[in-house]
Amino acid sequence: MRVLIVEDDPDLRAALSAQLRAAGFVVDASADGREGLYFGEEFPLDLAIIDLGLPEIPGLELIRRLRESGRDFPILVLTARADWKDKVEGLEAGADDYLTKPFHNAELMARVNALIRRAGGHARPEVRFGPLAIDLSAQRVHLDGAEIDLTTFEFKVLQYLVMHPDEVVTKTALAEHIYEEDAERDSNVIEVFIGRLRRKLDPQGTLNPIETLRGRGYRLTLTPHSGHGDGSGARE
Repeated sequence: MRVLIVEDDPDLRAALSAQLRAAGFVVDASADGREGLYFGEEFPLDLAIIDLGLPEIPGLELIRRLRESGRDFPILVLTARADWKDKVEGLEAGADDYLTKPFHNAELMARVNALIRRAGGHARPEVRFGPLAIDLSAQRVHLDGAEIDLTTFEFKVLQYLVMHPDEVVTKTALAEHIYEEDAERDSNVIEVFIGRLRRKLDPQGTLNPIETLRGRGYRLTLTPHSGHGDGSGARE
């Protein structure tokens, strides 16, 4: 999953970038609102973390412009302002949640994960697909109660498919959301990850979890278990 950080404090920006990368996210980072607007409009993002006190373009204006341009990814506001009116302004500008500085890293990650899950139609960290249980926060997968050993990139591919149910996901989209911008991208490697996932998630060949649409991409064919209470709406 790909996250944009727009924060003018270099130490905090570096710390947030390192924390999110360690958690498996692809991170784009900007020090001012103008560059943040460019990233937000041009890059395929799953979430943005935006400070309100930004140079060039203030955070509130940045959020408004992103929403006006049709960008609908979740936005988490960072603010040093404790006044409730500032928080309300951020939400009314189009943000989805806010976090007041200073904050605990665990709370930041919890909010980030919750926003991304909800954008994909999942209210809970664990999503069940029959015998498969995928914990999106802990990044663990179980089949009939036994844990499946996935590599970091295999889980990233699976996570992106789970977050985009019923959508045809191209190789390009997968590469953009699992690799850093300057990383070498090989579409053949995506095919390898998909093949490994199929074998690990469906060793008996009964679930058929990932469909290949030749010349178009891949689609998750599983439906969340109705007894778990999760929705599965598609996202544009």
